[in-house]
Amino acid sequence: MTQQSHAEIAFIGLGNMGLPMALNLLKAGFSVSGHDLVPAAVEKLLAAGGRTSADAMSAVAGASVVITMLPASRHVEGLYLGDKGILAHARADALLIDCSTIAPDSARKVAAAAAERGFEMLDAPVSGGTNGAAAGTLTFMVGGSDASFARARPYLEKMGKAIFHAGGSGAGQTVKVCNNMLLGIQMIGTCEAIRLGIANGMDPKVLSEVMGKSSGRNWTLEVYNPCPGVMDTAPASRDYQGGFGVDLMLKDLGLAVENAHATGTTVALGELARALYQKHSEAGAGALDFSSIFRAPEA
Repeated sequence: MTQQSHAEIAFIGLGNMGLPMALNLLKAGFSVSGHDLVPAAVEKLLAAGGRTSADAMSAVAGASVVITMLPASRHVEGLYLGDKGILAHARADALLIDCSTIAPDSARKVAAAAAERGFEMLDAPVSGGTNGAAAGTLTFMVGGSDASFARARPYLEKMGKAIFHAGGSGAGQTVKVCNNMLLGIQMIGTCEAIRLGIANGMDPKVLSEVMGKSSGRNWTLEVYNPCPGVMDTAPASRDYQGGFGVDLMLKDLGLAVENAHATGTTVALGELARALYQKHSEAGAGALDFSSIFRAPEA
């Protein structure tokens, strides 16, 4: 086995995305110690042959690679920074990889603090959803130095199929923000088009097939169809359970709009998509898959 295969990986954040990512690292032969606030997630890692620690700092203390997958910017900053953070407890030679989706400015802030302490750090948010996480086919959008990216690739390749080096610190988060803003806009547009066809007596399967071969073709239509019964593998056909939650999409659209304001960029459709998802969440759909906006007639 290669030297990398013996690496001790600390994986902090074993949620819907983090757990299958950590399991794929285990399957690849790496030694993985995980930590999460939800005991059931930790139990699943243990059952697969992983290890656990009493707390996050104990997990990172001996690790040569630290991977984090957390909900938001405040969680990442809280975990990495300060006297009780990862930067104060990790091994001096540890490679730090944050796969959370957070604000680009927050990613740059944490990376700068890491650099001051001599750490190599990458922001490496992902795309591909829970199915991609389980299958090991995620897309990684990575920000950081060339050397850090090269060092991280053997680990990222065990969790994803497409690994892109987007640029310096924060670039991975910038790409993710732009991508998910477009995804949210596309989902709403796809829902409107299918609902319009249904209102005119169209079979949504036929309509989707035709649009999928025409200029309206897009990922939400072909891979993640929002209309129940059109695509067996899509969350829409299991009552919008699982997948990528409405509140997570709302968070990402918020990051996009906030970044647009900070950079003086106009994102009129991004603003509208955020408002529509906000209304959908407030109506009680926050935990459903984001394609459930198909049910919201105002979207």
